[in-house]
Amino acid sequence: MLPVVLTQFVATVICSAIAGLIAGLPGFYSALLGGLCCVVPNGLFALRLFIAAQLSKSVSPHVFFVGEFVKLGVTAAALWAVVHFYHDVNVLALVAAFIVVLKSYIILLFRH
Repeated sequence: MLPVVLTQFVATVICSAIAGLIAGLPGFYSALLGGLCCVVPNGLFALRLFIAAQLSKSVSPHVFFVGEFVKLGVTAAALWAVVHFYHDVNVLALVAAFIVVLKSYIILLFRH
């Protein structure tokens, strides 16, 4: 779980840097926030699964599905908050970074 979250964080930093070079500071912040809208809920979900596994030595499907539901809600709320409260949002940078970070786990498939 940790390698996936770390890969997503690195992808967030890279996307933010590229967006900053292309679109300036608003693009940088938009991409950073878009990436974090994916990384933070995934990190919390991974932490929840890790804690559940340590406490009971197995994770029930209930814990997984409730955690996934909460993760999706937090992601949607975070994206809404960025668009609603950050007035200089660059929507293209936000969505592009979110999609890249969301799919960055594919990089781990080609590690070996």
